[in-house]
Order: sequence, then C-alpha cells, then structure tokens
Amino acid sequence: MSVTIYEELKKRFAGLCAKHDLMDRSVVIKARALTTEEAIGDPEADDFPLQQGRERLMQAEFLGAFGQAFTDRYGDYQGTLGEIVEMEMANNYRRAVFVAAVNAVLRHLGIADHTVHCRDKGPALCAKELGRYLEDRFGRVRILQVGFQPAMVEELSQRFEYRVLDMDPANIGNEKRGAFIEGPDATGDAVKWADMLLVTGTTLVNDTITSFLTGKPVLFYGTTIAGAAALMDWPRFCASST
Repeated sequence: MSVTIYEELKKRFAGLCAKHDLMDRSVVIKARALTTEEAIGDPEADDFPLQQGRERLMQAEFLGAFGQAFTDRYGDYQGTLGEIVEMEMANNYRRAVFVAAVNAVLRHLGIADHTVHCRDKGPALCAKELGRYLEDRFGRVRILQVGFQPAMVEELSQRFEYRVLDMDPANIGNEKRGAFIEGPDATGDAVKWADMLLVTGTTLVNDTITSFLTGKPVLFYGTTIAGAAALMDWPRFCASST
C-alpha cells in the first residue's frame, strides 16, 4: 500500500478539518453507489467502465456538497470525519470512502471543484478540450494514458504518439477506439517510453498511483482525484464535470 501518499493526504486533510473546526464535530458522511444513469446519463456510447458494471461511483455528501470516487468495491458508509481519517486504507472500498469524503469536504470549503462526474455529451466535449490543452501545453509529445476512458482514447489516439494502460481484463490485449490496450505488466516500459503521463484519478483508490509519480510530467484527470490534487498540488484536468 502507498502508505506515504495516504499518510500525507490524511495529515493535510486532518489539518484542514481542524482549521475549520470540523474534526470534533459529529459530522456524518454518507456514500452510496450510483446507478449508471445517475452517474453518467447517456453519453451516446456503451463502452464506458460505469456502463460495463465493473466500477461504480461512490458519492459522499457533506453539508450539501458532493464528492465522488470510482471504485470496483462499493457500498454504503456512515461515519464522522475523525473516524474516516483514522480508517486503515486496507482495500479499495475504504480508500473510496476516504477519497469521496475528502472530495465532498473540500468542495464544501471551496478548495476543490469539479467533483461530480460529467453526463451525457460531457465526456466527448471534455476529450476534445483535453486534446487541445495537451497540444498547447506539451506539444506533439508521446503520451501514456492510464485508464481506458473511451472518448479520450478516441480523441487522443488521432493526435499523438500514444499508449494506453488499463486494469480491466476485458480491455487488455484489444484495440479499442483506435488504440491497443495494454495491461499492468507493461507499466514500466510504457512509463519509460512516454514524455508525459495522463493518469486517471482512480489510481488513488486502487493504490497504483505511486507507479506514475516518477518525476515525469503528469496530468491527472477525472473527479476522483479532485480533493487530493488540491491538497497535494497535483495538476488535474476535468473540463465537463460539475
């Protein structure tokens, strides 16, 4: 487990909660697994991970603010902020609870934004904007994308030298949306090959994030890593979420 990353996140989150007098209050965080329709609407495609049923969005609510986290282990949770900070990050479910709670609290405090997944045509619009952003900022670089996000893969595979890693066995070894999908065993080679890394925030939940904090330019994407990116000063792109 990435103890250093999580301990640092907990330290910064706990300090923020203490600063705003939240840790000693009996605040309740609730999380639930969203249905596909609630989470993503109708993106006019059928190969998003949420639609395949292998992942869900956990959603936490804190004083009217919402935060989410992608996870393959999901369920309800209720507890105080203090209990969540003390929780051992032993599996994807517990990490998802922590990450979703961080996102909701930082959204409430106005420190993080874009913490709720985009819907309908949002993914396609985000992908086009991402392509322009990457070209403007990095130029014609070799990009490794971590996580199969269909709209992004289709857009970026036409613009860049490009590789994609994913953890889903149904994707690995297949060509999808114009790119060949590689598995985790290709991580070392793919990271060395790339000029920059485009990494899903889900790596924070599934405990693979340190594999991509290598010193190379990295850009995280998605709602899952909203709060952590704000706390750790990591660059993030998430154009169409709310």
